[in-house]
Amino acid sequence: MHPSEQPQPPQPPPPSEQSVSQPPQTLLDLITSVLSILLLSSLTVRSFVGRWQVLRSKLCSLQSSLSSISESPHWNENSLLHTLFPSLLSTLQRLKALSDQCTLSSFTGGKLLMQSDLDMASSSLSNHLHDLDLLLRSGVLHQSNAIVLSHPGPDSDKDDLGFFIRDLFTRLQIGGIEFKKKALESLLQLLNNDEKSTTLVAKEGNVGYLIGLLDVNSQPLIREQAVLAVSMLTSSSEDSRKIVFEEGGLGPLLRILETGSIPLKEKAAIAVEAITADPENAWAISAYGGITVLIEACRSGSQPTQTHAVGALRNVASVEDMKMALGEEGAIPVLVQLLVSGITAAQEKAANCISILASSGEYFRALIIQEKGLPRLMHLIQDLSSSDTIEHVLRTISSLSVADSVSRILSSSTAFIIQLGEFIKHGNMILQQISASLLSNLSITDGNKRAISSCMGSLVKLMESPKPVGLQDAAAEAIVSLLTVRSNRKELVRDEKSVMRLVQMLDPKNEAVSKKFPLMVVTAVLSGGSGGCRKRLVAAGANKHLQSLAEMEVSGAKKALQRLAGSRLKSIFSRTRRE
Repeated sequence: MHPSEQPQPPQPPPPSEQSVSQPPQTLLDLITSVLSILLLSSLTVRSFVGRWQVLRSKLCSLQSSLSSISESPHWNENSLLHTLFPSLLSTLQRLKALSDQCTLSSFTGGKLLMQSDLDMASSSLSNHLHDLDLLLRSGVLHQSNAIVLSHPGPDSDKDDLGFFIRDLFTRLQIGGIEFKKKALESLLQLLNNDEKSTTLVAKEGNVGYLIGLLDVNSQPLIREQAVLAVSMLTSSSEDSRKIVFEEGGLGPLLRILETGSIPLKEKAAIAVEAITADPENAWAISAYGGITVLIEACRSGSQPTQTHAVGALRNVASVEDMKMALGEEGAIPVLVQLLVSGITAAQEKAANCISILASSGEYFRALIIQEKGLPRLMHLIQDLSSSDTIEHVLRTISSLSVADSVSRILSSSTAFIIQLGEFIKHGNMILQQISASLLSNLSITDGNKRAISSCMGSLVKLMESPKPVGLQDAAAEAIVSLLTVRSNRKELVRDEKSVMRLVQMLDPKNEAVSKKFPLMVVTAVLSGGSGGCRKRLVAAGANKHLQSLAEMEVSGAKKALQRLAGSRLKSIFSRTRRE
């Protein structure tokens, strides 16, 4: 059973005002006195002997715990004992009264009531033993209260910080509401001021108990602080994120994302996104019905909630076995809507998620097209300023373009083709590569090819870059496509820098570029038979490199050399005829 789902144990009777006001040593003396009497009377009871044997075992454990506490050097400085001791004394006094009745076999309320009272007292005693054991194991009774409670500074060593964390979680688990509030405030302060502390908090603290405070039955402020603490833990380090997941944090966080207040939903969404960043955790989303919760959060949540919920969906989309569930649960319409209505961060994550799904197969591409995703994507790249979001949008369009209907729409859109040319000239290398690849695969009209002729110089320059893989190929293919237009061939050879780059790439000594790429372009330039193009390439020194490549039997070199030599042969033939 999850900590947040455990039934609440019976509460001990409230301590009297007189016992609460007593100093710890006096209370310990009173407790020890009553405990001694109970240990003796438990041997002489005449009724419910079996239950008293269990109680005696617990009383012996209590005696041992109290002995350990009294031997701790700073036990009377710990404020938790100011709460625990009065409550413990009240429970023991109640047991004393019950033992008197069981010794005399006189039950004023009957046997059933006595049985119930004994069971409740036994449960309360178990709770006290648990709290005292927790306090002893934390080690805080061996430290001065002033040392433990002072907030560790930036220069504090690991031991001091560990003691502080254990004391903090001890107060969180044992103390009343005010203790819990102050403990959570200290925890939040620690996590906020020292990111490095998160791993130690996850290791030294009881993260499972902290997750239990996410339950809807927790006091509202305590629940809110606990959600924030869990959110900070998951966002700060891989180790703490892993522990939150292993302690069962994902389910309660998804319930908060589904039913919590707006501030709680926002913090829960942050945590869920962080947890699902690990693919080994993301698969567990489906076990809690989490995909539906995330989609609804994207549809109707606040902007911060939407941003982190769609980030979690993106994480889930990266898990192969989870993709189909996203389509079946209706993620695509919500993702497409976020592309046009979400804030910048949400747009970027939605675009990334759609890109992942679009590359996964025809099923998702059909859903995106069905939701009129293509025109929205085409319009979006005109307005976006984030290169990351543009990259995801272009990747999606590229995936969709395998469909003939999409390819025709893209090919006929002058605005889209011109935008691709702008990305090739001014975008980062990833945008340049995707744009060049799209250009090479689309059936662009001659008019649109002329409209983007100014990007050819950039494409030639990209051919010099061996990374990222595939960039040179995409750039060369795009140039070859544009060079089917005569005016583009003439424009390219008039660009001295581009011609020199092509010639340098032909140089056999230049091993950074595969020769097939410049040979493709040179062959395309010479394909129209223009004497002017040949002359400019010859003047730049292309002939020498082509001869060397032909002698090396490089594929395509002989054909390019023959086309380049055609200008000289025609010139010689013309002079011969004139003579």
